[in-house]
Amino acid sequence: MSYYFSKSLDMPFDAAIEHVTKKLAGKGFGILTRIDVQQTMKVKLGVDFKPYMILGACNPHFAWRALQAEDKIGAMLPCNVIVTEIAPGQVEVAAVDPIAAMGAIDNPQLAAMAKDVGLLLHEMIGEL
Repeated sequence: MSYYFSKSLDMPFDAAIEHVTKKLAGKGFGILTRIDVQQTMKVKLGVDFKPYMILGACNPHFAWRALQAEDKIGAMLPCNVIVTEIAPGQVEVAAVDPIAAMGAIDNPQLAAMAKDVGLLLHEMIGEL
């Protein structure tokens, strides 16, 4: 089972981040965190890495329901979406598959929510 959905886009890295952020908002997700992996690797390790941004996306409605069903689920939130440059002017966008991520937790309520969130993320990737 794959643990993510992905799609390649022909657009600059920064434009892709903006595009993905807008598409996520259209599905009810906000961005809680932005982790610039390229900058972090340079600062922490002194190494060069390709442009790579982790967007910590959260749909508050689903997050609230998940926290009510399993209070430790916060250890697995938010839903991460990555944007990485694979060539100049070309990026790959990948989103976690919540069904795969929640597979380790034996909670039928979470499984149902993971399916719903997964559909939204899959739709978002498809609409890019």
